[in-house]
Amino acid sequence: MNNQFGGKNVLGINGLGRIGKLTLWSHLATGYFDSFVINVGRKVGKDLHALAQMLERDSTYGSLEKFLYGYATKGKGITVVDQETGILNVEGRMVKILMEDRNPSKIAWGENGVRLVVDCTGVFTDPTVEADEPRGSLRGHLDGGAEKVILSAPFKIKDQTKVMPDDSAMFVYGINHLNFDPLKHQVISAASCTTTGLAHMMKPLLENPSTANIMTASMSTIHASTNTQSILDSVPKAGAKDLRKNRSIFNNIILTSTGAAKALEQVLPEIQRVGFMADSVRIPTNTASLISLNITVHSPLNDQGEPEISREFINDIYRKAAQGPQKGLLEFSEKQNVSADMIGMKAATVIEGVETHSRTGFVNIKSETLKSYGISHDQDLRLPVSHVKIFGWYDNELGSYTNMLGELTAYVARNM
Repeated sequence: MNNQFGGKNVLGINGLGRIGKLTLWSHLATGYFDSFVINVGRKVGKDLHALAQMLERDSTYGSLEKFLYGYATKGKGITVVDQETGILNVEGRMVKILMEDRNPSKIAWGENGVRLVVDCTGVFTDPTVEADEPRGSLRGHLDGGAEKVILSAPFKIKDQTKVMPDDSAMFVYGINHLNFDPLKHQVISAASCTTTGLAHMMKPLLENPSTANIMTASMSTIHASTNTQSILDSVPKAGAKDLRKNRSIFNNIILTSTGAAKALEQVLPEIQRVGFMADSVRIPTNTASLISLNITVHSPLNDQGEPEISREFINDIYRKAAQGPQKGLLEFSEKQNVSADMIGMKAATVIEGVETHSRTGFVNIKSETLKSYGISHDQDLRLPVSHVKIFGWYDNELGSYTNMLGELTAYVARNM
């Protein structure tokens, strides 16, 4: 489909927050899309030059030019082509800025040749809300002329009496994205940054027979701050449940919740049988987060009668996954990393191999206990159980999440 920008592949982006802006950066780097239509839904600064300056600079990742070309090569920069119609030339690609409507159903996607939209506002997350909802909805993008929409966040169904619509699904690239059905799926969730990182940590364990029998699991994400938190202490909104989110992120370590474990069940259904707990600890950094994963498994014994699962055994699982089926998506590191080393790292997860730990103990079950469960056994059982602790880094903004979102977006576009 040709459009006014002269290309076949035009991507729509709704919202220019952290993920919206970096989605543009990511796709400028990969080059799959010819042009872009970005909806900000309101006037920005005095003119289009203000938005151009915002797009070409970033406090975390530096300048767009250096991101795309490094220090040796000078890029083309960003120029205003037409102030009236909102046209920018961004490093050689045409970008049209829409500033009129925030309601997705009123955004002129169809008029601008947009078939696929990535919604990065974080506002419209419920796939059950109808397109004509006056306050706006995710489905509104379809009324606006798009054929499919990808949400850069997990779905949140507010009315618990409703179920997930048949045309909606959650995908994480490299985990279950091959389940995308272009004839069926119109409304897609790319999950969250933490779910993406966690899924790539869990996948190799679930695929190995020695670690697949997970009894319990828990994770904590040591998470960089986001725009949902207060810079300084503020008054909570009406109905706010977590008062800690209104405390200054500059000055505090803040305990909060995460829906990563629940969302994980949608992309890795095997997790539904596992008792999985999850929480989040927000810290005063701008990006790069760390998952601390704990699993308990029934540990097989080797030929010498010793527990098979060890630190080296677990690390070898990740080494093989990083070199094989998850190559380019999962990284295994034996360096001693800190969070700054992960900024911009293009991987869903980086396993910190030097900090992998494993301990195996034995659970003694008396024959009388077995008989009380209807199991006839004359001897006591001694079962080996291993506890494993694994750390995985992820750049929750550009490196991990936005790049994986970009891969999923390109995959959906190729298969539409």
